[in-house]
Amino acid sequence: MIIDGKAIAAEIKENVKQEIERDYLSKGLTPPKLACIIVEGNKASEVYVASKEKACASVGMESVIVRLKEDITKEQLKMEIEKLNNDDSVSGILLQLPLPSHLDDKEATNWISPKKDVDCLTFENLGALFSARHIIAPCTATGIIKILNHENIDIVGKNVVVIGRSLLVGKSVANLLEQKNATVTICHSKTKDLEMVCKNADILVVAIGKPNFVNENYVKKDAVVIDVGINRTDNGLIGDVDFSSVKDIASYITPVPGGVGPLTVACLLENTLILDKYK
Repeated sequence: MIIDGKAIAAEIKENVKQEIERDYLSKGLTPPKLACIIVEGNKASEVYVASKEKACASVGMESVIVRLKEDITKEQLKMEIEKLNNDDSVSGILLQLPLPSHLDDKEATNWISPKKDVDCLTFENLGALFSARHIIAPCTATGIIKILNHENIDIVGKNVVVIGRSLLVGKSVANLLEQKNATVTICHSKTKDLEMVCKNADILVVAIGKPNFVNENYVKKDAVVIDVGINRTDNGLIGDVDFSSVKDIASYITPVPGGVGPLTVACLLENTLILDKYK
């Protein structure tokens, strides 16, 4: 079965929209506001930020985009983030990554107030996540859990393999799945016998940024395959999974585009709303 990520995302966005109308707009209150910071120089980032701005408007949420020059110093970037930290009208702050090479992604992310860290990437919020004390979780990881829940895919006791160990996706989704009593293995570039490890997975999550890397040799019959990859090619967007060779083996599979991607944006809106309610 091909999972329709767009439809699941639409349900989440509709719920956010209804909540904003009920709890804010109908009472004359200012709706939540998402601030996106983008440092110039990455065309893909521009596309992502524009889509987030459009998504905010679609649910009645306010947004502001802070565009900064590519040669901005770390002191200047920190000052811009502090302005948003101190702005009571801002509910959530997203620093669009990657940053130019002269800036440190992790250092800059941790300048964001944990109370406004909408993608849950500050060390404080990651600590809460890995201690199972989190209010929100990273958007893509949250989206993957929502996909599994929406399709009524049982997680308890299942063997889950996650290829990729980034904080944003791999480690975060592995932790969330473990909290739901799955048995989780994280694989990476140094993993031995990767095909065999993946072949034992009931649920396979692929987030490595290598187009069509996972083929039918990695997937056992009736496994659930979640493709997080977004790779831009001359033929359009493709995932990390060779969809054509895997789709008839998997019981469920997410396509690219139209799978996990829409959930990431929808969960960003939901996280912003949650943070506003806790501020």
